[in-house]
Amino acid sequence: MGSPAGPGGGWGAAPAKRARRGRSPEGSAQGSPGGPAAGGDRCDPRLWDTERLCQHLARCGVGEPSLLRRFRESGVTGSMLLDLPACAFEISRVCLPAERLQVLACLNKLRQPDADIMKVFNDPIHGHIEIHPLLVRIIDTPQFQRLRYIKQLGGTYFVFPGASHNRFEHSIGVGYLAGCLVRALKERQPELDITQRDILCVEIAGLCHDLGHGPFSHMFDGRFIPLTRPDFEWKHETASVKMFEHLITSNKLEEVMKSYGLVLEEDVIFIKEQIAGPVEETACEKSWPYRGRQKEKSFLYEIVANKKNGIDVDKWDYFARDCHHLGIQNNFDYKRLLKFTRVCEANNQKHICARDKEAGNLYDMFHTRHWLHRRAYQHKTGNIIEIMITEAFQKADKFFKIEGSGGKFYQISTAMEDMEAYTKLTDNIYLEILHSSSPELKEAREILHKIERRELYKFLGETRPEAMRRIMKTNNLAESFANSKPIKDPPDVELKAEDFVIDIVNMDYGMKEQNPIDNVLFYCKADPSKAVRIIKEQVSKLLPTTFAEQVIRVYCKSQDPDIVSAAKQYLIQWCMKNDFTKPQDGDVVAPHLTPMKKSWNETGNDHHRRASEPTCKQRLPFDE
Repeated sequence: MGSPAGPGGGWGAAPAKRARRGRSPEGSAQGSPGGPAAGGDRCDPRLWDTERLCQHLARCGVGEPSLLRRFRESGVTGSMLLDLPACAFEISRVCLPAERLQVLACLNKLRQPDADIMKVFNDPIHGHIEIHPLLVRIIDTPQFQRLRYIKQLGGTYFVFPGASHNRFEHSIGVGYLAGCLVRALKERQPELDITQRDILCVEIAGLCHDLGHGPFSHMFDGRFIPLTRPDFEWKHETASVKMFEHLITSNKLEEVMKSYGLVLEEDVIFIKEQIAGPVEETACEKSWPYRGRQKEKSFLYEIVANKKNGIDVDKWDYFARDCHHLGIQNNFDYKRLLKFTRVCEANNQKHICARDKEAGNLYDMFHTRHWLHRRAYQHKTGNIIEIMITEAFQKADKFFKIEGSGGKFYQISTAMEDMEAYTKLTDNIYLEILHSSSPELKEAREILHKIERRELYKFLGETRPEAMRRIMKTNNLAESFANSKPIKDPPDVELKAEDFVIDIVNMDYGMKEQNPIDNVLFYCKADPSKAVRIIKEQVSKLLPTTFAEQVIRVYCKSQDPDIVSAAKQYLIQWCMKNDFTKPQDGDVVAPHLTPMKKSWNETGNDHHRRASEPTCKQRLPFDE
């Protein structure tokens, strides 16, 4: 698994050993007579035209004039060796039955020298995985190696000591799983006409999908950029596409990609579309917005980043990898889902579908995502650490200079405008600020020192708005909080809005208020070719009824116990005034305030029914 060709051989077949140092993937072996280099021919056989291929057949002793004439008429070239099934099909078309085995044996010799180029990675999640030589060339570039220095979970590492993994290993894992899924579909459904080019492009997209992440991953595009450049619409997928382009051109990989059979005019667009969606801004208005692949292969766009329902190999890897490093049990098994996926057509478009009996497993997948957000990704301490790091970066931004192309300098917030500068922007800027002696960075340095000493902003509590309300992040929230002085027995402390941080956390199943399984297509054992939908009630009555919620967390910058104590009472009054839920410790920190809110003190008849009242759990007389 992980290699681009199946057990039958082919360019990128399973290796017998690691690549030798100094050997170029695009170069051919310089073997003995009878091999691909016979007769002084040192060119890569994948670049051979039909005439060159016929010369090789003649050297192998299968050069009958009638056979060579049929080969020339069919137009078989060396590039077809990349795809063994396609090559075998073409040979069966142009060769007589008695000739086929000899011709295949001759062409198979061309595949063998390249077998030792595959590289084996020992991944803690997926085990020993084989990576195609073109992916290895991409990995061995400064732009990809940069991901070694960007934490996968950002500030969460300050809370979970095992969460030290980086975007580097996650990206390799996604590239591997992308290959696993597309090859499983190819093997299960040959009629889909999945070519070796398709497989390689999907693997590259999986490998490069996170190239654009900034320092501390989602903290950068989720907190820092929106605060520093509020009018700048930017997401890391956009930077991933630009970084991929920069990686290819700056490392001169165009010819290497061509040598492995890629058609750059189509395949580079296809790879970028898998990462960030349609390249053209107006493409979404068209019936088929993509240019890299035609509508017949629409399912290929659902492997790396599935915009339809969120079920993709990116999640499969980070669920397994993050749970492993966080020390949290992962209840979702992607290996089982791999066995129960196939492509079906619905509304004149082909989609990846799951077996009907896997509906419960998919609900578990999205529940795992939600649970990871609750327990780790949106941990109250991890979040405030990221907020403090963001404040430090904001204060350092105009003084921090990063050199880009042409000697031009950029700030932390503008480095993504130049990929040469952005390549240098990693988590390392945290340490550069922390250990700097520059007077301009003093304020930023002091914030980071507080993190190092664990002098964090104090968590006052959390609350939730009513189900139908949605709270927007504004500066008015802190002002509103500071003005919420308790109306009964108020503390003798005046609070200021700048002393508080109001953090709005949105948690869902991946598609905001929508149930993502509503967008999943299934197939049944009775007719695997037909796509069907399965509603929630068909799976279980115990599944969630809502799929999104907001959590409002309040933090106090002051360490003064009197201010913190008063602020907790302000929080209770603020929640009462805005019809938010009662904080969990509300009856403890402000017992004189919580009775004033009638809805907070209704216990609910369902929880306190009297024994004489009938309930669904009681035995009725006719049951006896």
